[in-house]
Amino acid sequence: MGTGSLEEVIGRLLRNRGWRIATAESCTGGLIAHRITNVSGSSDYFESGIVSYSNEAKMELLKVPEGIIKAYGAVSSQTAIAMAEGIRRLRNTNMGLGVTGIAGPTGGTAAKPVGLVYIALSSEIRVECNEFRFEGEREAIKLKTSEAALEMIRRQLEEPAIV
Repeated sequence: MGTGSLEEVIGRLLRNRGWRIATAESCTGGLIAHRITNVSGSSDYFESGIVSYSNEAKMELLKVPEGIIKAYGAVSSQTAIAMAEGIRRLRNTNMGLGVTGIAGPTGGTAAKPVGLVYIALSSEIRVECNEFRFEGEREAIKLKTSEAALEMIRRQLEEPAIV
């Protein structure tokens, strides 16, 4: 992984590729963007972040199709992917991250419990989405989500460059 914090490693990897990233966050409320921008010089590779908490913001700002939200819900892999692709398109970046989930303590159901999170990453390498089921209080779920998202970014950036 290299030396330094996960945020610093991601910064070096983005800078080495000459890439920029933008984030679209729901349940984390901007925590991932906050962590990335805690690194001095992050303006070299961090374009912008949007906190799209409401369904309306997801549809209006990120162009998540209303049909996806109606069919699958705001907390779904389909919505996370649409968020990641939407922010990447909107900000014209090499990578776009989309995160949606239920941080709790309210809002969970039997089908979609508190701690259910979808993290999607759209890049020039590929589009991927992972489902997580985190445990803990609201702040712990948000922190675990941010850690998982940063780790997804790191793993993808460490893959060989496409020639």
